[in-house]
Amino acid sequence: MNAPFKTDALPEWSLADLYERRDDPRIELDLTAAKAANDELASLEGLFLQARTEPERLGLLIDRGIQLYEKATNHLWSVGAYASLAGSVAHDDPACAKFEADLRARSAGIAAESLFFTLELNKLEDAEIEAALRAYPLGVRWTPWLRRVRLSRPHELSPDLERFIVDKSPAAANWVRLYDETLAKLQAKVGDETLTLPETLNRLSDSDVARRKAAAEGLAAALEARVSTQALVLNTLAFEKQVEDRWRHYADPAQARHLSNEVDADAVNALEAAVVEAYPRLSHRYYALKAKIMGVDALDYWDRNAPLDAAAPRTYDWEEARSVVLESFQTLAPKFADSARTFFTQPWIDARPRPGKQSGAYAHPVTAERHPYVFMNYMGERRDVLTLAHELGHAVHQTLCAPLGTLLADTPLTLAETASIFGEGLVFDRLLAEATPDDRRKLLAGKIEDGLNTVVRQIAFHRFERRFHEARQDGELSPEQIGALWLEVMGESLGPAVRLNAGYEHYWAYVSHFCHAPFYVYAYAFGDLLVRGLMEKRREDPEGFAPLYEALLAAGGTKTYVEALKPFGLNPREKAFWAAGCSQLERLVDEFEALV
Repeated sequence: MNAPFKTDALPEWSLADLYERRDDPRIELDLTAAKAANDELASLEGLFLQARTEPERLGLLIDRGIQLYEKATNHLWSVGAYASLAGSVAHDDPACAKFEADLRARSAGIAAESLFFTLELNKLEDAEIEAALRAYPLGVRWTPWLRRVRLSRPHELSPDLERFIVDKSPAAANWVRLYDETLAKLQAKVGDETLTLPETLNRLSDSDVARRKAAAEGLAAALEARVSTQALVLNTLAFEKQVEDRWRHYADPAQARHLSNEVDADAVNALEAAVVEAYPRLSHRYYALKAKIMGVDALDYWDRNAPLDAAAPRTYDWEEARSVVLESFQTLAPKFADSARTFFTQPWIDARPRPGKQSGAYAHPVTAERHPYVFMNYMGERRDVLTLAHELGHAVHQTLCAPLGTLLADTPLTLAETASIFGEGLVFDRLLAEATPDDRRKLLAGKIEDGLNTVVRQIAFHRFERRFHEARQDGELSPEQIGALWLEVMGESLGPAVRLNAGYEHYWAYVSHFCHAPFYVYAYAFGDLLVRGLMEKRREDPEGFAPLYEALLAAGGTKTYVEALKPFGLNPREKAFWAAGCSQLERLVDEFEALV
């Protein structure tokens, strides 16, 4: 049996740079400042259309309007980030949940006053905006933001309907809150222990098969007891999305996400097709090899991420993880390591698992005027070191593009995952270079499994979402129907060498992305395969790559993914681009098979 990893000394963040506590007077000051900026912006209502025949005046108005919009955004996002960050480590605190809900309602009310702004801008013609920016060059810097705003132009509703949607959004957000609180309060009975969701998921990687099985069955039982609640939430949110999509004339449930990502549906379809086509060569083949190594005909689902042998896997204390990550970032460029190092010297990382803390990991950018925070549940395993690198990659990216300001730094999801996955790759390369022959096989297995979880599993999640939303068009789905869809899609992706035992049909119920951000998940596969292309370019020319890569990150959301990748000679609109990324993952499987 593995000795429990000691988590007591792991860092917890301090949010004092934002606010000291829930009754910090600075919160009220920021809400007041946001309202003042929005009130000034509201005083410009109607003037944009009046000035459409006066290019210089219109350009000045656009520039001033966006500045006020960004100012209000900075204040609102600061208080919103504080509530979210504080709540993510205290989902068992009703007072914290009430604070977040009340603050969300107040913020929505303030933000609603500026709703007219983007609607009025989108009533202008492209030629009118172009003429205005030519006549008033100071406004040219906002071109990328205006481009993104105008993507929604064909799908906008009347001002009253748009205001109605904003006004009711805090109530709709409580469905997400219910989903999150249900998972945060989840306790799985595992043998003589009672584990939280993160602890139970971590146990699925234990070297002892009996402990893995007990954790899997304990989690299945805990999810089964809550699956009706999670199904109600998912059905309700899907129906609400369905209604709004119909009013906005979206042709497909994923179209809104594609627009916000500035990505072509054709590119996502090409990505999906390439990955599904590669299932037999990737996941099906690898899990068959793993089953052979473990001496079984097929893996039980709780063996999917199991160590290759019963030896206790190496653990990394926090200082070791810090050193590995910073040294790996240093190999790319000192600037990346220096930026990441700040997060260790400042109390900006919350890594200690504890009751009430939600599962998962993220890097929150807050605003460009603030600094990011990193959230994770560190359990000392190799995957946790890679997760730390992943989230610090996000944080470095968010730091590098902060000089652009909040609106222009906001990066579409398809590029937002680039630095994070690249950071993981740097750390893995370092671990592999230092590994013994026996450790090399284990590291390759871990890297392949991470790749399968990021590419194959996330595309399977995307396909599950599509099928669920399509089926929801015909009415509410029962937990049993959702579970059947889940088994079908996951079975397709995992292949015949993985046995989906009883209880696995409930595992969809802990994937919070389905609730938080519909159709987000393909961005992980998009980012992973995109990074494989970038890492290949780095191998070709390490010195020439670093400045190009820094420029890509520093550009934030000012470039589309096609524009951002053009300097590297990469074209993600082609299926061949995604197939090449899958082939790189396949080569890892080849290398692993040679060691079997």
